[in-house]
Amino acid sequence: MESLIPLRWFEPLSTGVLLLVIAACLSALIRGADWLVGAAAAIARRSGMSKIAIGATVVAIGTTSPEAVVSLLAAWEGHPHLALGNAIGSICFDVGLVFGVGCLLAALPADRFVLKRLGWVQLGSGLALAGLSFGAFALWGEEAALHRWIGLLLLALFVVFLFVSLRWSREHERSARREAEVAGELQAAVDDPEPGDSVPDGLAPAGLYHPAFLRERRLSIGRLVGVGLLGLVLVLLGSQILVRSAVQLAARWSVPEVVMGATLVAAGASLAQFIVGLASVWKGQYQILIGNVIGATILNALWVTGLAALPHGLPILEAGAPDPRIVLSVHLPAMLLLLVWVRLCALSAVRRGHFSRWFGVPALAGYVAFVVAQFVIGR
Repeated sequence: MESLIPLRWFEPLSTGVLLLVIAACLSALIRGADWLVGAAAAIARRSGMSKIAIGATVVAIGTTSPEAVVSLLAAWEGHPHLALGNAIGSICFDVGLVFGVGCLLAALPADRFVLKRLGWVQLGSGLALAGLSFGAFALWGEEAALHRWIGLLLLALFVVFLFVSLRWSREHERSARREAEVAGELQAAVDDPEPGDSVPDGLAPAGLYHPAFLRERRLSIGRLVGVGLLGLVLVLLGSQILVRSAVQLAARWSVPEVVMGATLVAAGASLAQFIVGLASVWKGQYQILIGNVIGATILNALWVTGLAALPHGLPILEAGAPDPRIVLSVHLPAMLLLLVWVRLCALSAVRRGHFSRWFGVPALAGYVAFVVAQFVIGR
């Protein structure tokens, strides 16, 4: 695809045009991911897979496909700092901006089963990414990188997470059913067309409640395959053009690629999570927002980073940048602080039964500080 969309095409474009191109690419990414996930989920459903299995695999991976493809293509084309910045920046965007705004808008209810299990996995995945990065720097110094074997390790942890999440989903469903029976809510279970196949709100990783999954239409398998392939083309082309535009802007603004990846690219690639979160709060489906924040964090730390490390590894230091160690001095510490704050909020919410609205203020302030600090230090 390098020969189809050469970087030189973007050099004569003005900054305004490049920003418009990036906006168009982000729209294509979101639409393409929506079609890809919807078609894949529908085909899987027709093949006999349960909703739980689809949510834990097809939809979980598909809803983070913009971040994954952008990071993979950036790393493959020799821009690993953009890829690593995108993965870490997406985590900060989700736990800082999405969670912060969600808390400010409503007192989000706390699902004890989810927060006591996936909440710890969320923090653990961030600690794993940070620990591997700092460990690589301690071992290899200026040559520190997340090598291929580290990427494979992260992907292996991701597979383990999928299986554990699937098991927890079934346990939660059975627990919720028993509680419904005790409370005299048997009619709700009877009305469920597939009572053994439902998934509680907020448990499935990164978007079981993705709009495409809910809007499944009765299309033929051939049409579903066509829609899925069209979505895949949009994701691939949109990611390719987005990476080239971001690289050109980074050079023009004298901004390190890792900073561009952690801010503009990450925010754009994670925009779908933000939109789904706001829509869920508006419609009173609060657990969707919490589920998306938790799932997106885990998938960005394990799936997106692991995938991006496969082509050539991900160097942690960006030579030539004003602060080559900005990943270690700003990105990872900010990510960990935000994750610890969300975990503390979750522990309090489990006791209270809901997240207090003021929890969103430090989260939002932390994300703003994360963005500002990069441009102050990184230029």
